[in-house]
Amino acid sequence: MGRLDLYTTTSERTASLVIREYSTSFGLASRILSSDSRQHIDNIYALVRLADEVVDGVAVEAGLAPTAVHHALDELERETYAAMASGYSTNLIVHAFAHTARAVGITKDIVEPFYTSMRMDLSDRVYTQESFEAYVYGSAEVVGLMCLAVFVRHNKPSAADAHILVAGARALGAAFQKVNFLRDLAADVDGLGRSYFPGVNIATFDEADKKRLCDDIDVDLDHAFATLPLLPLDARRAVALAHGLFARLNSAIRATPAETLKSTRIRVSDVTKFVIAARIMLSTRGH
Repeated sequence: MGRLDLYTTTSERTASLVIREYSTSFGLASRILSSDSRQHIDNIYALVRLADEVVDGVAVEAGLAPTAVHHALDELERETYAAMASGYSTNLIVHAFAHTARAVGITKDIVEPFYTSMRMDLSDRVYTQESFEAYVYGSAEVVGLMCLAVFVRHNKPSAADAHILVAGARALGAAFQKVNFLRDLAADVDGLGRSYFPGVNIATFDEADKKRLCDDIDVDLDHAFATLPLLPLDARRAVALAHGLFARLNSAIRATPAETLKSTRIRVSDVTKFVIAARIMLSTRGH
């Protein structure tokens, strides 16, 4: 093994550690994938989490002033593009992501909206419908598109199928983000001073607001679910699991009183996660 190969392997092990430490849901879904696909997804998740930690408080907890936090995010973005061009970074997480981006064809036009959304977190506190849609696209839908690039890298779909898959990946990413907004409703407002959903005031948040938002998430989930048959089998299983976990979360949110959502973060138990995983693996066995 050459020195670059060793470095890349080490960087990817670091990326895999990030997903294991930060997300049982995505970590569980990624383990269903083939080892090669799983590593690429881990690499994408790690960069997304790294940027998210810059804007969601870790940098501030470390003592960085607001201008320094902005600078840290700017430098991370600059390093990402440089690594995508050269294939190397001194930042292990960025190096792992760049390896994946170059291998599966993730380009700057997909990555740039992500950083734009992360930068919005440093300044925007209340969102209009337009800025909300831009934020969700950059923070979540493009991540779905990055993952899709991994899944179809060996078997490129037809133009018609690609159009459907892109819409499905974006819908699933949007659903995931909206679920996270709902389950973190109180923490975003009280802890981070953000209110993502346009026209939603946590002080007056009620059952009608909750139903409207859950219904919107279900539309995204249904759209994404319809595209699953077009994915390769291992990707289909993993995406179905992630879909099932967030569908279960949305159902739990729907069943929780609106008043409770203002102070309680809803989660799916680990037992439920593994039951959903087992059900999906059994339902796709032999396909």
